[in-house]
Amino acid sequence: MSLSFIDAQLALVPELPSLIEQRYHLLKLIKLAGPIGRRPLSSMSGYSERETRTMLELLKEQGVVDVAKEGVTITPKGVEVLFVLHETIEERSGRRQLANELSQRLSIKEVHIVEGDSDRSELTKKLLGMHAAKQFRTQINDFKVVAVTGGSSVAAIPPFMQNDELSDLQFIAARGGVGEEIGLQANMIAASFAEACDASYKAFYYPDTLSEEAHAVFQHEPAAKEMLDLYSKTECVIHGVGNASKMALLRNSSENEQQILMDKQAVGEAFGFYFNRDGEIVHRIRTVGIQVEHLQNVPLIFAVAGGESKADALLSYLASAPPQTILVTDEGAAQKMLSLM
Repeated sequence: MSLSFIDAQLALVPELPSLIEQRYHLLKLIKLAGPIGRRPLSSMSGYSERETRTMLELLKEQGVVDVAKEGVTITPKGVEVLFVLHETIEERSGRRQLANELSQRLSIKEVHIVEGDSDRSELTKKLLGMHAAKQFRTQINDFKVVAVTGGSSVAAIPPFMQNDELSDLQFIAARGGVGEEIGLQANMIAASFAEACDASYKAFYYPDTLSEEAHAVFQHEPAAKEMLDLYSKTECVIHGVGNASKMALLRNSSENEQQILMDKQAVGEAFGFYFNRDGEIVHRIRTVGIQVEHLQNVPLIFAVAGGESKADALLSYLASAPPQTILVTDEGAAQKMLSLM
């Protein structure tokens, strides 16, 4: 009989993998939310205050967290520990296998899945932002022009960006605001990305209420022509995916337009385009911005959305998404998507 070192460890301490995952999870929360007090950390993690206190003492002894009056923060050693353990933890959790299966069945480049469900936890949305930021930094390479849409998932990314070697980027709004909270509009999010990366940005204001005639005239305005030129040069797109009915309400769509969406069984929305379950475009709003046909020529595309409630919308958009798409989502959406396929 020949045991490996790991097998021998597990024979003596069978709870070791569980302990590692618990402390990894707590350390990840501290990185996201720190400085944070013990009580809110306990609430966020789901561990009792006693369990949280015990783990914090152990983590402090190992030099991976600092405990001060303003709260607990992660140390550089702690960040390194998270980085080293990430691949192993993801493999053991089953998220890696789920991601591989989804990417194959959806015929897209990559799928990345974070733990939790954005519908139930604001923390999960932060995890989406953190992981999307990591993938963006890894894959942006020498690309320069980045178009971003509005929405809470995309807005969660800039806080986790780092300004090293990203100052050459130019962030642009994929289109103007659509009635969301001001902080969730594409212009504001493009500015947030630029500030986080010490880069430049270009805002674009487009009234959604323009008539067809006014829309045709507006496209010849200098500001619109400048943006159209930038859209043709866009090398990376970061976008959300919305539920069709919710996006129609956000846009204050007329009752007639909402009825059209219902009649045509619209499920998902992206870039002002509405999709049915088969990925067919069934309706579009008048806008100057990134068009679906633009995406085929964009080398790097990130779709960022999570929550079980987004599963139908994601499937409707991804049914016809460009193959170079990278999806960053959460377990809630991923598991529901797989059950619907």
